Amino acid sequence: MSGTVQNVGYRAKVITIAKVLGLTGFVQNLDDGRVRIIAESEDGDLDRFIDAIRIKNTLIDVDAVEVEYADATGDYDDFYRLVCEGEADGTMDKIIEYLKELIDVNVRGFSGMILEMRGVRTEITSGFENLDSRMNVMIDDARGL
Repeated sequence: MSGTVQNVGYRAKVITIAKVLGLTGFVQNLDDGRVRIIAESEDGDLDRFIDAIRIKNTLIDVDAVEVEYADATGDYDDFYRLVCEGEADGTMDKIIEYLKELIDVNVRGFSGMILEMRGVRTEITSGFENLDSRMNVMIDDARGL
């Protein structure tokens, strides 16, 4: 995988998808900024897996997926993350997930706030228009006294 796939929680997403589909294998960051995934399946869910890991969201942006098919080796009993020296473990992935949620809330929240403020502005403007016509009536009434 290439794109924005390191230090953004991508490996955690890949592991979750693989486990849901019953795959075995591993995911690891490469020194060149890409991510390597080895996945095996007895049920043939590899195509679904490949489609599902083409993630594009607030933080993750998979640009390209290079796929090579080979016979399954049966060497893996689970799907896991290979962590190289100096890399963050799963704790960092959880932090990244929280950060993504905060970004999403801020984006949705501010756009919602802007729409709400536009509505308030419209109400205030129309309220002043009504006030202006009432003031004219009050002035006319005062002159008639």
